[in-house]
Amino acid sequence: MAKRDYYEVLGVSKSADADEIKKAYRKLAIQYHPDKNPDNPAAEEKFKEAAEAYEILSSPEKRQRYDQFGHAGMGGNGGYGGGMNMDDIFSQFGDIFGGGSPFESFFGGGSRGGSRVRKGSNLRIKLKLTLEEVANGCEKKIKVKRQLTCDTCGGSGAKDKTSIKTCTTCNGTGQVRKVVNTMLGQMVSATTCGTCQGEGTIITDKCGTCKGSGTVEKEETISIKIPAGVAEGMQLSMSGKGNMPPRGGVAGDLLIVIEEIEHEELKRDGQNILFDLNISMIDAIFGSNPEIPTIEGKVKIKIEPGTQSGKMLRLKGKGLRDVNGYGKGDQLIYVNVWTPQQLSKEEKEILQKWKDSDNFKPKPDKQAKSFFERMKEYFE
Repeated sequence: MAKRDYYEVLGVSKSADADEIKKAYRKLAIQYHPDKNPDNPAAEEKFKEAAEAYEILSSPEKRQRYDQFGHAGMGGNGGYGGGMNMDDIFSQFGDIFGGGSPFESFFGGGSRGGSRVRKGSNLRIKLKLTLEEVANGCEKKIKVKRQLTCDTCGGSGAKDKTSIKTCTTCNGTGQVRKVVNTMLGQMVSATTCGTCQGEGTIITDKCGTCKGSGTVEKEETISIKIPAGVAEGMQLSMSGKGNMPPRGGVAGDLLIVIEEIEHEELKRDGQNILFDLNISMIDAIFGSNPEIPTIEGKVKIKIEPGTQSGKMLRLKGKGLRDVNGYGKGDQLIYVNVWTPQQLSKEEKEILQKWKDSDNFKPKPDKQAKSFFERMKEYFE
């Protein structure tokens, strides 16, 4: 099912500022929180949908990319993005509610069943693509060094099972709770245990391979599918292909930043492809059928007799696909009539005879459009 527009999800306009976006998300997070709506799958989906919308619109960089490319720019095509899990969502509450989820006090702090699963750090790489790869989409295999679970200890960070002890400060919960009596009744607050850093356990003898971290650096070959029509600076995301966090949790994401390799002959302008065609005076006079490059290979075009320098030709549909799937651009050909700089004596004599001919004198064409008018017409 197609995703709803993020602005529509939060109920804000596209000109909404950061405070409006945050306020709208707070309202929806409280309304649809799973602890407030137990056994209600519809409410949980709305909760996740609102969290995903906030995650994008609260980031200036992601919001700009979303405004330009829509869901496809956020990884909406080809399996990128992967959505958010509950641990990602609850990690937002420190920003939204000022230091922690209000549901820890509303619902006693333990309704989600113990300490929160940690997420590893993201990895960011730059991927260079040719214009042909951008045009058609492609699959790339790259080698990435990332922190993965230690095989020796299975990610625990301990030498053996006997080296893992329950934290006596929090009794293995990873949280320290405080009960405060108020005139409205008892209020329960929960904070991360400072002794075990929220893990609930303490390691007395560390693993010799990973030195207690639970992760080791390994090189991994990852296959990346690039959708057609991506642009310079666009960022794609592969969920779970980043670093594993120390001593268990879920892996971060792999962020792929697109870079375009400059083509020798073709230039990109949005979805359109630009090409400068230089022809001789003779070809401009008599017409010709030159062969020119396109992103789909060589094609022949027709130059009409009497073609003037500055004429713009269009090859419809020979441009790039829109990353959101809304059609293709065109290839625009700028014709430049080349004037020879060195002539033989015989050539000079021939041209000199033509110099005073009426046919070789510029004549104003009142119906002809100026260069700037033609440019405006083609790019609109």
